[in-house]
Amino acid sequence: MSIIKLYGLKKMIDEISQSHNLPKTAVQQALIEALIKGYERYRRAQRMERPHFDDDYFNNFEVELDVEEEGFRILSTKTIVHEITNSDHHISLKEVQKVASEAQVGDSVVVDVTPDQNEFGRMAAIQTKQVLSQKLRDQQRKLIQEEFEELEGTVLQARVLRFERQSVIMAISSGFGQPEVEGELPKREQLPNDNYRINSTFKVYLKKVREGPHRGPQLVVSRASAGLVVYLFANEVPEIEDEVVRIVAVAREANPPSRHVGPRTKIAVDTLERDVDPVGACIGARGSRIQVVVNELRGEKIDVIRWSPDPSTYIANALSPARVDQVLLMNPEGRQAHILVGEDQLSLAIGKEGQNVRLAARLTGWKIDIKDGAKYDYEAEHRKMEALQATVINVEKMLEDDNDAIETYNPQDTDLEEE
Repeated sequence: MSIIKLYGLKKMIDEISQSHNLPKTAVQQALIEALIKGYERYRRAQRMERPHFDDDYFNNFEVELDVEEEGFRILSTKTIVHEITNSDHHISLKEVQKVASEAQVGDSVVVDVTPDQNEFGRMAAIQTKQVLSQKLRDQQRKLIQEEFEELEGTVLQARVLRFERQSVIMAISSGFGQPEVEGELPKREQLPNDNYRINSTFKVYLKKVREGPHRGPQLVVSRASAGLVVYLFANEVPEIEDEVVRIVAVAREANPPSRHVGPRTKIAVDTLERDVDPVGACIGARGSRIQVVVNELRGEKIDVIRWSPDPSTYIANALSPARVDQVLLMNPEGRQAHILVGEDQLSLAIGKEGQNVRLAARLTGWKIDIKDGAKYDYEAEHRKMEALQATVINVEKMLEDDNDAIETYNPQDTDLEEE
């Protein structure tokens, strides 16, 4: 069988493998795909027999790479026919029977169609080199995707490389001794207090690994995700890692709607151990543990509160640091509550531009209305709630009636007069 020599093939594969951090098998596969594209270019340039090639025209061709002999062969799977209409896909029965007398029409045979070394041509070689570069990039992206897909939802170390539009491009380390790969930190995932300087390092939350070929970074990371807060506490509080203390819920506003309001997080914790204070465990002696988290998040305000199965207690805790006088569960099914506080606690309970009550609502899953306890009219508020509930019931009944009408309506029951 003929062979097209690729002198230094073995050394080339080793060098590419090392420089691109790819397994040798991946480099060989990329080279095979590039060579077959080069052969396609060679055949198209010849314009032999056919003025046009379909997309699947070359599907029956393959490259056999011989690393030891430092070369490759082109093989074609052809169908045995009586009369040849396409020499790339067909071979005559008479020709095959010269070497295999048992061959029959309709059988398939593999034929060596390797062109002459000189015939393969300079243009085909250039095409092969271009495709090889693209295939190597594709292989790298594929390996990155496979490696980092298992790390989605974890926190990794990142280093600032450059800036593209409003995004920060970072070098991400998987932590397994592999080289760094590029990831994107979009504007919406950045923290307002972060100072992204070239080569500065940050802990980032791996939010997503993009699928398919992408020209830019495949990894999307975040500094604004609640998952980053969970990781930082779990890393700093041994009781969380040992599952003595558990994080029940997190509500985070890393990018407030107004620049006059700073980032803030509320985190609800709980424990089944009577002798353990979950809030105290997260805060640490003299605030040592929570301070580490705050420093990593560049001064973000963090409220650690005790979770409770009782909604009233949980809501009151969630509005910390405000003191709550009373929690009225106005509509438990609709999860609506009125919170009564003293006049001096109103602004604290609501928070600057409503941030405190907004986070408490997200944390608990309840719609929270802050009320001045001294001015609260119990009877009037209950009448409003009863009227609202009655309206909801009437609307639901109207919808049910409409659905019943739709289900029972039959056009044949109605006589329409023709004009």
